[in-house]
Amino acid sequence: MAGNSSRRGATRRTKKGATAGSGGVRRRGLEGKGPTPKASDRPGHKAYQGGSGGSGQGGKGGAGKGGHGGRQRRGDAPAPGENQVAGRNAVLEALQEGIPATSLTVLARIEGDERVREILRLTTARGLPIAEATRTDLDRITDHAVHQGVSLTIPPYEYADVDELLEIAHDAFEPPLLVALDGITDPRNLGAILRSAGAFGVHGVILPERRSVSMTASVWKVAAGAAGRVRVAQVTNLNRTLADLKSRGVFALGLDAEGDVSTRDLASQERSLGTEPVVLVVGAEGKGLSRLARETCDQVVSIPMGERTESLNASVAAAIALYEIAGVREGTGIA
Repeated sequence: MAGNSSRRGATRRTKKGATAGSGGVRRRGLEGKGPTPKASDRPGHKAYQGGSGGSGQGGKGGAGKGGHGGRQRRGDAPAPGENQVAGRNAVLEALQEGIPATSLTVLARIEGDERVREILRLTTARGLPIAEATRTDLDRITDHAVHQGVSLTIPPYEYADVDELLEIAHDAFEPPLLVALDGITDPRNLGAILRSAGAFGVHGVILPERRSVSMTASVWKVAAGAAGRVRVAQVTNLNRTLADLKSRGVFALGLDAEGDVSTRDLASQERSLGTEPVVLVVGAEGKGLSRLARETCDQVVSIPMGERTESLNASVAAAIALYEIAGVREGTGIA
């Protein structure tokens, strides 16, 4: 009978006996359903643009949950791979330093303390969007860093050029003091060197583009705000840059375990370190300065150590050398 849904398909006789067909059900199930619609055309997807035309699920606009200025809905967290400053202290210091940022992501129902309240206040004052995310999402976008429920998204770092670093010193009426890093690949080393640079009056740090650490979110976190105060330049060829600085009257001082002079003797070099432009060239721990960098330097100094210690961490060595240079400059009235 037509329209009878209980009607069975035709009987098919095979070697195994008679079997009933599906009535075309299986054949219809194999038919294609056409191309998959775009995410913005699928209701229920967070990118759906239907309804009132707003963004997000169901086209709803507005501030979303939380009622806290620009706070977004949960799930609007930035995609992984973007630069993320994670951790309450690091995020707070970054906001206090006024570093460029695009958004803040906080853990949904985060237990707030004074730092979290200040982070939210500063973020709202700057008009930055605030997104809520699950702990799983925060772990993902911060690459499983210790985020403590907060993560700040920052844009790619805008490097300075070497001339800009020299201009900073000129505007401060001081002889330039620069730090160039040769073969440093650990972001924690760069962050710690930036902290020492900010403490001892360095006007800028120079990094090579290849085989070197770059300005990442990990560096921002370790630098504890110093990354916003000390400018960083990135150059194509470090040795060529050092040679150019030397031609402009900058004294290239290398730091290596096999140096010819001890850092304790730097005070005797008052003329070259206290009143003239200086670039301190720091090599990697273990390998030290590359051959070309060492040959380019005007002088190479080492830090006296006990016989049982082969080398110091690059950031520790840089801090010791900068301390000695700062002492010489203070004695000449520069610092």
